[in-house]
Amino acid sequence: MTEQKVIVVPEGKICDYIDGKFRNDTPEEYVRQTIEKRLVNEHKYSASQIAVEYTLQLGSRKPRADIVIWDKNCIDKKQEWIKLIIECKNETVKADNANDGIAQLKSYMSVCPNCEWGMWTNSLEKYVFRKTLNADNKVEFEEYNDIPSADGNLDSINRPTRKSLKNASDDNLLFVFKTCHNHIYINDGMQKQPAFFELLKVIFCKIEDEKNIPHPLEFYTTSKERSNPDGQLTVQKRISSIFERVKKRQGRIFDANDTIKLTPRSLAYIVSELQKYSLLNTNIDIKGKAYEEIVGANLRGDRGEFFTPRNVMKMTVSMIAPKVGERVADTSCGTGGFVVTAMTHILKELETGYVNEFGYRENWAPDTIISFQNQISDIAASSFFGFDINPDLVKATKMNMVMNNDGSGNILQTNSLLPPHEWTDEFKTKLSDALKIEKEAIANHTSIEFFDVIVTNPPFGSKIPIKDRHILEQYDLAHIWDYDKNSGIWSRTSKLQSSVSPEILFIERCTQFLKPGGRMGIVLPDAILSSPGLGYIREWLIKNHRIIASIDLHQDTFQPRNGTQTSVLILQKKTMAQKENELRTGKMADYNIFMSMVEKIGHDKRGNPLFKRDKEGNEILVSEVTGNHKFEDTSDDVSLSHTKKIKVLDDQTVDLPAIFSKWKKEEGISW
Repeated sequence: MTEQKVIVVPEGKICDYIDGKFRNDTPEEYVRQTIEKRLVNEHKYSASQIAVEYTLQLGSRKPRADIVIWDKNCIDKKQEWIKLIIECKNETVKADNANDGIAQLKSYMSVCPNCEWGMWTNSLEKYVFRKTLNADNKVEFEEYNDIPSADGNLDSINRPTRKSLKNASDDNLLFVFKTCHNHIYINDGMQKQPAFFELLKVIFCKIEDEKNIPHPLEFYTTSKERSNPDGQLTVQKRISSIFERVKKRQGRIFDANDTIKLTPRSLAYIVSELQKYSLLNTNIDIKGKAYEEIVGANLRGDRGEFFTPRNVMKMTVSMIAPKVGERVADTSCGTGGFVVTAMTHILKELETGYVNEFGYRENWAPDTIISFQNQISDIAASSFFGFDINPDLVKATKMNMVMNNDGSGNILQTNSLLPPHEWTDEFKTKLSDALKIEKEAIANHTSIEFFDVIVTNPPFGSKIPIKDRHILEQYDLAHIWDYDKNSGIWSRTSKLQSSVSPEILFIERCTQFLKPGGRMGIVLPDAILSSPGLGYIREWLIKNHRIIASIDLHQDTFQPRNGTQTSVLILQKKTMAQKENELRTGKMADYNIFMSMVEKIGHDKRGNPLFKRDKEGNEILVSEVTGNHKFEDTSDDVSLSHTKKIKVLDDQTVDLPAIFSKWKKEEGISW
């Protein structure tokens, strides 16, 4: 980030992405700002071509168009030379509204003689029109999939090529996912969860099509196909054919008799919205945010699940620093955020090597892309594991892994708290195959030291206690412990507790899964670290691990859905030699622990983002120059850049990894 000037943002206002003016922060404005970012970052229009709230002359009226665009070489930026008009509404406004619907857009286009294109959207629906003259010299409006990009190429609107696919930016992919999901929910009569899984099927098809190198892309709908029933059936047939390949490749996710249950009309719409993007090449953080937000809105369960915020996951993974060749697991993976974040961390090293050798990713040859994807698949298949009891979340995690490169084969449904000999034969077979060990080696809780790194946020809560004696007897922490006030020492008895909260058992199960010397990042309720009655857990932790770091998270970290006060513990499992030395000497090793409090988490208790403010309490903006954007021109490549004013999240998690890394080096910790 290049900080040029600090600007105070008035309360309740936002800074326009194009012209830098302050406008009311409303749902309608959110739609407009999303579109503005898409125009610059995806369609490659220069900000100098765009005007916001432009006054038109419409008879005696002077309405203001939300967004207008001129040709890049246009000098006289007047109404008669406008090329494109966009109207942005909030989701309560319907397309057939007499005053604010698509009729309004068409009237604006009609009074601009050179306006060829128009778009109307309310975030739930999007309509694009091209204005033409028929044989009788009368104006007609032909519906299209999308507006053209700045280069004017219309072919990619109807059938994109691999070269024309765009990388999504900012919140645009989240915007598209929500639009598609809402379209299914509203138009196909599905409940939100079934609608979500139907959207996932289509996303799988999109990714499968992108991977089908060097064959031409088949995931598309032309504007004419989308707008008529016969064309919609053609699209359905084409996408269904891709889905058959998906089922063969992803047999662990889909049954052989699975079908896409969307109406042809809805399917054509979803395809038209997704076809322009490269889901493989879009930045992983952008994909992760979009995917996890829509998953979280549709798949939250009742088993103490509350999904970890992305900033906490990134902080934890950066601090624990998994490396190429290490096996990483999440024993209660939810939607797969921790596993994907860890995979991203490792694969960035691989991509950096390729960039150094072959240049930027968008310039890679097909053979290079295939080689890269094969290496990703090899690493993902051997290095990343996720377990969860909820089959829907397992499916969602597999999708998350696939969308972010691969590795879905090691995402397995199981109750990992069960005694290992009671794990299903299918689970043990898949796990042993991935680990390249004999299935018989998975015998009991003392024989499962498989992983180098564990990153996890186990389900919390006294409302979902574990009472099964058969499960409890595997765990030291499920026993009753006595406390000696004189010595200050806890000792385990032979008696079992009647019930134990799941997060306590997960602490021990994760330790059982770790190799000696392996390390763990785990999110835990603060009661475990502070409650006098739970002192035996802390003593057990110290006995079996080196406590590397304790990060006290802000009380609103998991809001708005959960107000539990939590911390992140970074632990390293002691080796047998370390334990024997402590037993022989009668004392534990003396070492320092990294302690930190996150006082600013980047959002409030309602989940709304919180930004940095000046001394008077006003939000501030800093200037940031985007990278150069290139698009093909008939003569030379044209490079564009855009200086945007952005708010800065007030989030301390982004600073902690670097501070921790410096401390770790000073302490002589090598990983």
